[in-house]
Amino acid sequence: MTQAPPPPPFDPELAAALELIKDMISPALTMDEIADVRQGPGIEMLARLDLTMDGFFEVEDRVVPGPEGAPEVSLLICRPADAGPRPVIYHVHGGGLIIGNNRVGVDVPLTWAKELDAVVVSVEYRLAPEHPYPAQIEDVYAGLEWTAKHVAELGGDPQRIVVAGASAGGGLSAALALLTRDRRGPELIGQMLMCPMLDDRNDSPSTHQMAGRGIWDRTANETGWTALLGERRGGPEVSAYAAPARAEELSGLPPAFLDVGSAETFRDEVVAYASRIWQAGGVAELHVWPGGFHGFDGFAPQAVVSQACRGAQLAWLKRLLSG
Repeated sequence: MTQAPPPPPFDPELAAALELIKDMISPALTMDEIADVRQGPGIEMLARLDLTMDGFFEVEDRVVPGPEGAPEVSLLICRPADAGPRPVIYHVHGGGLIIGNNRVGVDVPLTWAKELDAVVVSVEYRLAPEHPYPAQIEDVYAGLEWTAKHVAELGGDPQRIVVAGASAGGGLSAALALLTRDRRGPELIGQMLMCPMLDDRNDSPSTHQMAGRGIWDRTANETGWTALLGERRGGPEVSAYAAPARAEELSGLPPAFLDVGSAETFRDEVVAYASRIWQAGGVAELHVWPGGFHGFDGFAPQAVVSQACRGAQLAWLKRLLSG
């Protein structure tokens, strides 16, 4: 692509939020900045989150067996105090595959779970570049296997396990749905893919339009995918369990919810993935939020479009889990 077309405008409320954080977050993250970002104040703030949601949840950190020959996996388990069975939201955190832990973004599924009377299990996975593919998806799969085997102990319903994640966590959630299908592993009732990171090729019109804009641009995207895949990034041999957009067959998957901003790097790959699920005869609900940048609902939760986004997510879960 020689000349990128002009980008869609940001929603005015979201543009104001971006202006407030522009000096704290650069959209163009490079490999040599990963260590500094990991030491940023955000991780420290996560340790102070009230994961009980004012006493609604009992909170436990548990270490469970990891993939064969690999370290154990840490799970954050948040469950209502009274007996189940109830739905289980299996949460996969974001962070571009290179930063984060099982507290990142967990406030969103906890808010759903309080409304839905559900259990939340949030999985921690090894990070790139120290641990390249397939460490991440295998950790996520191992955590799901343990959760499914111990679901009664957690007060959960084995027939109502939904995977959910944002950004890199959304991509890993999509990969998990593919992997459980292909390995005939634990059955998922649905997949919640919020602004998911799906395509290592990083060459869609939206990646070019949004260069240098928002909070995760084409440079940052190349950093995350290269950390995961090294020289294989963008080449012909990338697995669908690393980059779900590479999947040749999207039939036989659980119902999917996908959303994305119109003004973000991942827009085109998310729209294409939803379209391919429909073309394969599957079930998907797609929302493209006008003027949304990557992760806008977390940075500007009071904005009108953010409220609409969160409302659509909860409404989909209610329909899915009551069906």
